[in-house]
Amino acid sequence: MSRSCISVAGVFLLTCSLASNAQDTAPDYNKIETWLCHPDNKKDACDQDLSVTVVAADGKLKKTAVKEARNQPIDCFYVYPTTSLDQTMVSDLNPGKDEELITAYVQAARFRTQCRVFAPMYRQNTVPSLRAATAGKPMSGDRSVIYADVLNSWNHYLAHENKGRGVVLIGHSQGAGLLSRLIAAEVDGKPIQKQLVSAILIGSAVAVPQGKVVGGTFKNISLCQAAEQTGCVISFASFRDSIPPPANSLFGRVRGTEGNVAACTSPAALNGGKAELDAILSTTGEISLGHKEYLPWTNTGAKVSTPFVSVPGLLTGECVQKGEFSYFEVHVNADPSDARTDDIIGDLISNGEVNQSWGLHLIDMSLTMGNLVEIVGKQAKAYGK
Repeated sequence: MSRSCISVAGVFLLTCSLASNAQDTAPDYNKIETWLCHPDNKKDACDQDLSVTVVAADGKLKKTAVKEARNQPIDCFYVYPTTSLDQTMVSDLNPGKDEELITAYVQAARFRTQCRVFAPMYRQNTVPSLRAATAGKPMSGDRSVIYADVLNSWNHYLAHENKGRGVVLIGHSQGAGLLSRLIAAEVDGKPIQKQLVSAILIGSAVAVPQGKVVGGTFKNISLCQAAEQTGCVISFASFRDSIPPPANSLFGRVRGTEGNVAACTSPAALNGGKAELDAILSTTGEISLGHKEYLPWTNTGAKVSTPFVSVPGLLTGECVQKGEFSYFEVHVNADPSDARTDDIIGDLISNGEVNQSWGLHLIDMSLTMGNLVEIVGKQAKAYGK
């Protein structure tokens, strides 16, 4: 196995070249190279600069360093979303242009302040395959390997790494869907459920009966209603309040399950209601799916040198249900009279236009990253007791 390091969008990332692997070769999770993030690898996708610039409403900037905690009491098992640009239905195990690495960095690395992070590589359904299916021309390939890889990596983790520790399962989009399947089959109602600290399943619908917090996708695991609650699920799909989900949206609803709705739990207010979001947004891009260039963070000309920014008071959100959609509605508290930006970037751009059906899917996790990390910290303490 060979390795090389390159810089992408100004962020230093590790590219693992796994030339010997192909779509028909299952990953060997005994090898550390098959993990994007692993506690024993100090130069992986999660071992990066997590520093944040706080952008105040008056345009002033304050840089804050973030250090990985030591002796974390719990683990986090992360499965990344659809990011591979391989021109096949199922990806190989070469991160290519760093799609998976960038996503792990943006979505998973910050949880290292609370837990040991394990992020397996897997042969996923690719972006070209997704586009082909949307166009009515699905690609051919063996879809069974996608879930098989995630299941095998989970079983390897349990057998060799877990050692009775509590674990948070974290996934976004395709990753969240795969983890939902895994939890329903391998965790829900099984002995391992007692070690479930929580499941953060964002951007993929978790079904619950209307007005209930348990049932549907999971028979014995409820939605989280308090930050100190353990063994529960956080799930949502985000949309701007100015662009609600159109009828053709795939996010924020479930189909074919009468009486069920898509779960929505706001990380900023798990017991419901509107609340300010502790967003931690990337300054260098999220994933390569065609959104706009980033806007300046202030009108003062001040430069943001960190890979992440925080914008206190700019965003608020709440879970709403409108028709068949149940989703996380995000409001931008724009103030043209102050020095800070009046908008955020995160919409999917198709042919130069905002694809309204996607909402803010690309930045689902970033919108509440600070809230999610804080919740996991509180859950870790509660689990320890």
